[in-house]
Amino acid sequence: MSRIKLTLPEQFTFTATIPVRITDLNYGNHVGNDAVLSIIHEARMQFLSHHGFAELDCAGVGLIMSDVGIEFKKEIFYGDVLSVNIAAVNFTSVGFDLYYQILNREKAVTALAKTGMVCYDYGKKKIAAVPTVVKEKLASGEK
Repeated sequence: MSRIKLTLPEQFTFTATIPVRITDLNYGNHVGNDAVLSIIHEARMQFLSHHGFAELDCAGVGLIMSDVGIEFKKEIFYGDVLSVNIAAVNFTSVGFDLYYQILNREKAVTALAKTGMVCYDYGKKKIAAVPTVVKEKLASGEK
């Protein structure tokens, strides 16, 4: 069986802090795989907000997730406060990739993830170009 193997960028430009909620746990008493997707969604919201954007307004366009890959490395438990390092890379004319490195309070890597993001004009229901200011801010880490 082949496995997803993510190659992380050399540098992350932002770190989100996310506490694990009791509702994130599954029957095994650790964070479920579905909750990890929710955790990276929250981290993405913090990342975008830090740069003055939102998923529905990145300098006039919205974002949609075109794909996701997650590598699970270590269990995550209730009470953990996660650090989620994020980097925006691989920009094209209409999208980019976000990479996530999730660390627990002991700084052990618990999961790695990548989401493909595409710019979208919700009013026209069409894919849109990445605004220059979005690429500049997200790639550099500038506010």
